[in-house]
Amino acid sequence: MSLEPVGDPGGPLITGFAGKLIKIDGNPRPGGVILTPETALDWDGADIKAAATLTPPPEFILFGTGETLVRPAPALIAAYEARGIGIEAMDTRAAARAWSLLRGEGRWISAALRSL
Repeated sequence: MSLEPVGDPGGPLITGFAGKLIKIDGNPRPGGVILTPETALDWDGADIKAAATLTPPPEFILFGTGETLVRPAPALIAAYEARGIGIEAMDTRAAARAWSLLRGEGRWISAALRSL
C-alpha cells in the first residue's frame, strides 16, 4: 500500500495543549473552541450550534467533552442527526487527534472542544 500526502487542507490546526488549554495555531485558547475548516471560535462549552453552521453542513461534529468522555444527551444527538449531521463524542485529546487526521484527509467536519 502506498500512502500519499494530500497536502495542507487549510484552516485552524491544533498544535498541542498548554496545561488545560488547547493550542490553536500555536496560541493557547482561554476555554473551549469551535473549529471549522475555515476558522476557530472561542466557545463557552455550552451550545454546539456554531459547529453546525457550515455551508455545506459538516459531515459530522467531533465533540471533545473535556478530560473524560461524557455522553451527550440523546436528544442533542437526535436533533443533529435529523439534520444529517452526526456527533462523535470523545475526550478532548482524542477529538484533537481525530481533527488533525480527518482534516489532513480534507474531510469537511467541525469540532466543539471543551478545555481539559
